[in-house]
Amino acid sequence: MYYKVSGVTGKLTGASAASAYSPQGLKPVVPSQSPPMIFALPTKVVSEAGPAVHYMGINKVPDLQKIFQKADGAPVHLKRGVMDKMLYRTTMGLTIGGTLYCLMALYIAAQPRKSQ
Repeated sequence: MYYKVSGVTGKLTGASAASAYSPQGLKPVVPSQSPPMIFALPTKVVSEAGPAVHYMGINKVPDLQKIFQKADGAPVHLKRGVMDKMLYRTTMGLTIGGTLYCLMALYIAAQPRKSQ
């Protein structure tokens, strides 16, 4: 005999095999129609797209290669100008400040407490 928990009384009651193995809410759902394809948009082959594809931006690689390969003595992470310098200095300042703060916290933690 098969048993299942009654939804009304909360106790075990006798049940058929099908209802015991498929409790409420856990029956397999058979979809009435197939789900839509996620990538159902038509794709363009490169040969069909023509000379200029609208979703591809301008190729910036040659310009960036010219900038980064200049022999001006500047490190690579500072070659693009003022924003790179600001980011570098901010990062260095936060790193030094964080290191000093950690050392200060370690120093304070290493000192014994004064008993009163």
